[in-house]
Amino acid sequence: MKLLFKYMAIVLAMTVVSAAFAASDKLITVKEAKIREEITGYIMKCTENMGMDINVANIGFTGDLKLPQGETSYEVIAPRQWEGWGRANLALIIRVNGRVEKNLSIPVEVTALTDMVVTDRPLERGEIIGPSDVVLRKRDIAGSPGKICRDLSEVVGKRVKVAMRGNSTVRSDYLERVPLIKSGQMVTIIAENDVMRITAVGKARNSGAEGDLIMVQNMSSLKDIPARVVDGNSVKVDF
Repeated sequence: MKLLFKYMAIVLAMTVVSAAFAASDKLITVKEAKIREEITGYIMKCTENMGMDINVANIGFTGDLKLPQGETSYEVIAPRQWEGWGRANLALIIRVNGRVEKNLSIPVEVTALTDMVVTDRPLERGEIIGPSDVVLRKRDIAGSPGKICRDLSEVVGKRVKVAMRGNSTVRSDYLERVPLIKSGQMVTIIAENDVMRITAVGKARNSGAEGDLIMVQNMSSLKDIPARVVDGNSVKVDF
């Protein structure tokens, strides 16, 4: 009886080993390069229309993967708030014949070079920015938080709200438009359409830059009306 049990144990062990070898024969190897290719391809596709020089600086994944044989598909999912640059953890879901076999979290670091407006000298609070005060330079947007300015037209002619050192990236929230009309100023009120133009004398109730909607008192009727700033002497009302 003992010999019978010993024989059965040997047969069972051989069966398990044989099954293990058979299972290993059905596995395929996915190279590390393939994983990197999928991650890089996803990042480049997400950022292709942003007008930036994109570089995948780091992909935190090493080694090969073993997967069952079958039709393999890859899906990359980024965090909802990720803009396509900087650091993030991307999810890589690998399916074989529609079944999820791997769900990996892969850290990445992406640089994105783009033109930014940079100060060419220190700028003090209250200064009006001139064309010679700023330049365009390529910088990594991931290292420049905030609402950066990417065109000189966004900056020139505006007033500095927050002092900036030389060679600093200019943010839009550091600037403000210069009021063309000041509160209490006498202005010309213009009302016109395709066939008629009417003007009147008014008094600005508040200050405003070009395009701002301010309240103006019509000096003839003494009524306050909303009007949009046209230039330093006139405002326009809908008519």
